Amino acid sequence: MPYDPHLADLMRGALESRSGITEKKMFGGFCWMLNGNMLCGVGVGRFMFRVGKELEAEALLRPGAEVVDFDGRRMGGILWVEADACLEIGLEDWLSFAARFAGSLPPK
Repeated sequence: MPYDPHLADLMRGALESRSGITEKKMFGGFCWMLNGNMLCGVGVGRFMFRVGKELEAEALLRPGAEVVDFDGRRMGGILWVEADACLEIGLEDWLSFAARFAGSLPPK
């Protein structure tokens, strides 16, 4: 998955004050983990957030959100969010939303 270096820098900045965050190369780009569980990532022109299947319907009501589909395989509970829509709502808001799920998982 190609990624946008500018969006990666924005994500790093938004995550720098949070504890338990690590950065990992995944899917040809970067993802960030919360206590070892995937929290978010970046693509080209969009962010990726792991919200879990239980919060997916609520998250899809937000502007710019759609389910991740890798080569025809739907990734339930993981969403793409168009960068402009995400930044309009606020990257911190999306991170807090995704952390509701990732933060509920046992540390790895």
